[in-house]
Amino acid sequence: MSKQPIHVIGAGLAGSEAAWQAAEAGAKVILHEMRPVIKTDAHQTEGFAELVCSNSFRSDDHQHNAVGLLHEEMRRCNSLIMRAADAHKLPAGGALAVDRDAFSDAVTAAIHNHPNIEIERGEIAGLPPEEWDNVVVATGPLTSPALAEAIQKLTGEDALAFFDAIAPIIHGDSIDRDIVWAQSRYDKVGPMGNGQDYLNCPMDEKQYNAFIDALIAAPLHEFKEWEKVPYFDGCLPIEIMAERGRDTLRWGPMKPVGLTNPRNPTVKCHAIVQLRQDNALGTLWNMVGFQTKVRYGVQTEIFRMIPGLENAQFARLGGLHRNTFLNSPKVLGADLKLRAMPRLRFAGQVTGVEGYVESAAVGLMAGRLAAADARGETLSIPPGTTAMGALINHITGGHLEAEAYSGARSFQPMNVNFGLFPPVSITKPEGHVGRWKSTEKTIAKKEAITSRALDDIMAWA
Repeated sequence: MSKQPIHVIGAGLAGSEAAWQAAEAGAKVILHEMRPVIKTDAHQTEGFAELVCSNSFRSDDHQHNAVGLLHEEMRRCNSLIMRAADAHKLPAGGALAVDRDAFSDAVTAAIHNHPNIEIERGEIAGLPPEEWDNVVVATGPLTSPALAEAIQKLTGEDALAFFDAIAPIIHGDSIDRDIVWAQSRYDKVGPMGNGQDYLNCPMDEKQYNAFIDALIAAPLHEFKEWEKVPYFDGCLPIEIMAERGRDTLRWGPMKPVGLTNPRNPTVKCHAIVQLRQDNALGTLWNMVGFQTKVRYGVQTEIFRMIPGLENAQFARLGGLHRNTFLNSPKVLGADLKLRAMPRLRFAGQVTGVEGYVESAAVGLMAGRLAAADARGETLSIPPGTTAMGALINHITGGHLEAEAYSGARSFQPMNVNFGLFPPVSITKPEGHVGRWKSTEKTIAKKEAITSRALDDIMAWA
């Protein structure tokens, strides 16, 4: 093991997990946390792994839910975050909710008591010192301005975002292919394309007007002052565009020009919603230009008014709020190292994952990878068939950049979901009588994915 310590910057969920994993592997770790020397707008305490929003880690069902599977994989990898969550959970049905203060106290105590971890309070203002040769940056959505500016200068102006303009993402198998059709605008063949690169959802005038009415009437998320972001004409929320005029959307992201519905070619569509492939597997589709502040439950109702999306299942809903995150597919390698400065490895929400557990999972992987570097060894990332592997594959290479088609950046934070996993083959159970219902197929598919994942994570763990 190298005598040089691993420096972990940030003691949120990802940083705490990274420090723990590296220390458990035998490495010496210095964990840097700027609180309470420098305070943030979101945190209330100086404790580690403070939960600044919800106290829920979402579903704990590891057989039928992707985040529940991630919980179980992390447990099998000696996760500090999951150990503390399990020790301080509260009644929450099928979800894993925790006592936020007791949870943070438990993580803080474990870090303080670990013989291989030293804690330093204070801001890392700018890039870490050159002599730090093994660094994990886990500074989260509230990365200090000095460090964020240094990272941006190092990686380029388009490599770091300071807010999310998130469009919803839909599971491909829930889109009605009898209604939508594949076509690029004007049949344009771009790089990697074939002229049929988008799925198109047609709307007549009556459907469009009903959709606009629902958008204008929809309740919006109310953000705290520090979460608010300025609007730019290139990424206005769709409800703001709708308020500016009834036809604004159909001359913007819903314009019907250059597209012909092959099922009814003589009738011109009044408006068209386009879906763009969002991952290399083709299992996820992004609603082009549909960033929104509409409340989540209402989003689902309104977007299912769109022809072809009546039964849509959403991997992610839309949003617009302050966040600091990297354009990870462009600037990070599969080992989470910054290509422009490989001594820096990134973890947590700043890499472009969404959610407590997802952030901690990337911290877990980063900590183990950093410890392997300290030993002079190479550690592969988890298999892509696992929740952790699927997550890291998405943020470092599985996402399809929109630059090839429009010159626009499209990478946005993502929760773990089954759309990130490679497909799995399933067969009708032996002895099953009658038609195999779609709900039964879905359950069987999820169970096959999770069973495969738990088998595959053990060798890596």
